[in-house]
Amino acid sequence: MTVRIGINPITWTNDDMPSLGGDTPLDVCLSETRQAGYAGTEMGGKFPNRAAELRPILDRHGLAFVSGWYSAKLLERDAKAEIAAIGGHLDLMADMGCKVMVFAEGSGGTHGDRTQPAGRRRMIADAEWPEYGRRVHAVAEHMLKRGVRLAFHHHMGTAVQTEAEIDRLIGATDSEVGLLLDTGHATYAGIDPLALARRHARRIVHVHCKDIRRPVLEVALKKDQSFLDAVVDGVFTVPGDGSIDFPSILKQLQSAGYAGWLVVEAEQDPAKAHPLTYAKMGYDNLSRMAKAVGFTLA
Repeated sequence: MTVRIGINPITWTNDDMPSLGGDTPLDVCLSETRQAGYAGTEMGGKFPNRAAELRPILDRHGLAFVSGWYSAKLLERDAKAEIAAIGGHLDLMADMGCKVMVFAEGSGGTHGDRTQPAGRRRMIADAEWPEYGRRVHAVAEHMLKRGVRLAFHHHMGTAVQTEAEIDRLIGATDSEVGLLLDTGHATYAGIDPLALARRHARRIVHVHCKDIRRPVLEVALKKDQSFLDAVVDGVFTVPGDGSIDFPSILKQLQSAGYAGWLVVEAEQDPAKAHPLTYAKMGYDNLSRMAKAVGFTLA
């Protein structure tokens, strides 16, 4: 199977915490993305949100547009209201030729709040799941009319974080709703990412590849830190620089016929983790491991 390797600009500049690389120009992010070897980039806060403006910028750097994060509020509003809210972002994804949209539930999330422990978040009650699943599914069907697949991102500090919550989401929706496998967020939440990839292989449509520094994670869990404090302390790193078994995960994806993007998304403090150095390390490690399990790189 053929895959492409991309990166998220959070390596250089963090939208949730502007003190982390907030002064880094977009042109630096993109030129170093290409220099490190990547075929494409996900969206960041410094990107134009209109295809007519964004396309020539990426073309100048020889980069494809992979996807972009969308924070939904489906625990607070119905599918019709969400479809109206998503309109401009969906236009950008469709106009740029994206096959997937990174989609997370933002209602009551603590992932962007440094004052709140990651575990203090909005949770979905048993009685809410059927309606929540219907809402997600309706949005996914609407997106597919534009050729864009919903890639649901399980994420620390959000309403879909744990293994049980991911399973409930998959069970409450049909195949129109895809799953974004994030190796780092899975591990942080106590999930075996390999087991998750096996169980939901048919639903995985996008992959975020981040590694975990296990000693930092253990401290973060023991102290019940906020998600952003853990990021600053270095809980995440690029593939091959931590404790996650990427060869086994990649082999599972290859065996299941995965043929999308593998995206390095390893938010760190750029003052501690030099962005180009880590971007290059992530690309070299991930491309080597992907080839070793039988993937062809486009």
